Amino acid sequence: MVDLVTQYQAIKNEVDTAISSVIEKAQFINGPEVAAFQKEMEDYMKVKHVIPCANGTDALQIALMALGLKPGDEVITPSFTYVATTEVIALLGLKPVFVEVDKDTFCIDVNQIEAAITPKTKAIVPVHLYGQAAEMDVIMEIAKKHNLFVVEDNAQATGCDYYHSNGSVSKTGTIGNIGCTSFFPSKNLGCYGDGGALFTNDDELAQQIRMIANHGQSKRYYHDVVGCNSRLDSIQAAVLRIKLRKLDEYNNNRRAVADYYDNFFAKYEQIKTPIRGAKSKHIFHQYTLQLEGIDRDQLNAFLAERDVPSMIYYPVPAHRQKMFSAFGSEATNLPITDWLTDRVISLPIHTEMKEEQLKQICESIAAFIEKNE
Repeated sequence: MVDLVTQYQAIKNEVDTAISSVIEKAQFINGPEVAAFQKEMEDYMKVKHVIPCANGTDALQIALMALGLKPGDEVITPSFTYVATTEVIALLGLKPVFVEVDKDTFCIDVNQIEAAITPKTKAIVPVHLYGQAAEMDVIMEIAKKHNLFVVEDNAQATGCDYYHSNGSVSKTGTIGNIGCTSFFPSKNLGCYGDGGALFTNDDELAQQIRMIANHGQSKRYYHDVVGCNSRLDSIQAAVLRIKLRKLDEYNNNRRAVADYYDNFFAKYEQIKTPIRGAKSKHIFHQYTLQLEGIDRDQLNAFLAERDVPSMIYYPVPAHRQKMFSAFGSEATNLPITDWLTDRVISLPIHTEMKEEQLKQICESIAAFIEKNE
């Protein structure tokens, strides 16, 4: 699905030099590479504060901890997402309230949010799924109206531009109270291990986030709040500094792959290619098809037999996961989410894809369709 080896070969000298430098200086934790990456990420995102951490799941957990939510408080979020988004809500004793997604964009359906708000609702966690922005202008209006926090799950959309109704442009992850991202190796901006970060323009929230991520301390050995130990190590920061300089190029390469797929599949009525929302500059962390009249699981198996990778993101939505049964989530009625989980399939998409690879993937899918007509 992602060719990290070929990507590494193109930046090998820079990466090897940077990693060797960290090892030679032996500044592995909170070293100068972390501080430099933080500043460069702030400049790229055009956000006041970037707080690196250990991974994207930690980022989400720390964000909710920083907001001072209490057990039993409700958090609205889509069910059609990776489990980390919803897992941290339950982990903190909060109640996840699952809402529907838009069938075209896969992001939270803003028309369903207000109906899910109760006196216990304290936050909304939209997910910029597959690299496309959720409708943030509407989400922020709803949050302001009901005095709610907004935490953006930006793990799949680092580098995505959101075009506001007033003509301004923001990077996803910088619009809500807090944004969270992951630097898992397969992400558009990925390191060579685990890593994550939080974004905010709020000085007080930034201070709280830093304390929580560092054992709840603002001064060494003086712990003001209950925190955790979550930090980005210097080697990962060194890798990320190099990749950040190429992120826009990487995202453009992914869009070119998406264009190829779009053009090829345009003639197939059974295949719906990803919608590119008018307010979002899609970065295609995943290229996800919707299939109608095609057996998705059979296609997945057929591609595997031909050594063509494909993945199903995600086969079981959060509201149908056993971990949330205590919240009565299985009774939640989300027909679009259930419909999508039976029909979506993601194809390989990465920065080094060659035309012959794309041709093989597309022709394999065409062969399956012709075989089953």
